[in-house]
Amino acid sequence: MDLLKSEKTLLIFFAGFIFLTGCSSSSDSIRYGSDNNGNKEEKESPVRYGKNEIKVPDNDDDDPDITPDDLTPFDASVLSEKYNSKEWNSGISSDVATLKETMLMEIIKYMNTPYKFGGNSKDGIDCSAFTQTVYGSCSLKLLRSAREQYTQGVPIENKGDLKFGDLVFFNTRKNVRPGHVGIYIGDDLFVHASSKHGVIVTPLTHDYYLKRYMGARRMEEFLSLQ
Repeated sequence: MDLLKSEKTLLIFFAGFIFLTGCSSSSDSIRYGSDNNGNKEEKESPVRYGKNEIKVPDNDDDDPDITPDDLTPFDASVLSEKYNSKEWNSGISSDVATLKETMLMEIIKYMNTPYKFGGNSKDGIDCSAFTQTVYGSCSLKLLRSAREQYTQGVPIENKGDLKFGDLVFFNTRKNVRPGHVGIYIGDDLFVHASSKHGVIVTPLTHDYYLKRYMGARRMEEFLSLQ
C-alpha cells in the first residue's frame, strides 16, 4: 500500500509539473490564419450548414481548422486535485483506475507537442491522431479522422453526463463536420491538439468551443468499464 501511495504521489506531482509547463502556446505549432510574417488574414464568419449542404473536400488540408488565439494557460493543480479525489479513488474497480491512469500518462506524454496536420508523433500531431494515440495506449481502437471517430461509440446527449475519456467534437471548419475532436478530462475541461497551440487543455466553456460544440461519444469498450 505504501508503494502504491508513493507511486500515486509521484504521478500527481509529475502531472502537475507537465501541465504547468505544457499548456502555453507552442512556438513550433503550425498556425493557420496567419502568414509567415505573423500578419493575420481576414477572419471569416462562422458558416452554418444544413444536413444535406455539408460538402466534404477531397483533402482535409484544403479546409483547415481555425482555432482562437486567446486560450489561457491551464492551472495544473485542478487536475492534480481531481486525480486525488474520490472520483478517482473510491467506488471504482482497479480496471477503471488503471485505464484512467494509462490515459492520463499518455496525455501528459504529449502535452506541448506541436500541431502538424497528418502528424502522429511527438514531432507533431493533429487532433484525431492525438485522440487515436491516447486511446491506443489503452488498446482501444479509434478510426483516423474526427469525422470517422464521430461515428463510433455511444452518443452522450447531455454535457452534464460527460465522463473522463469521452470524445468531444466541434464544428470548426467550413466544409467538414465535425472538424475537431478532443478528450474530456472532467471539470468542464478537455485536452486536444489545437492547430495554433499544439496539445493543450481548454475549458469547454470557452466561447469559441461553446458555440461550436457538436456532441460527445463514449466508446463501448470504455463504457463497459465505467
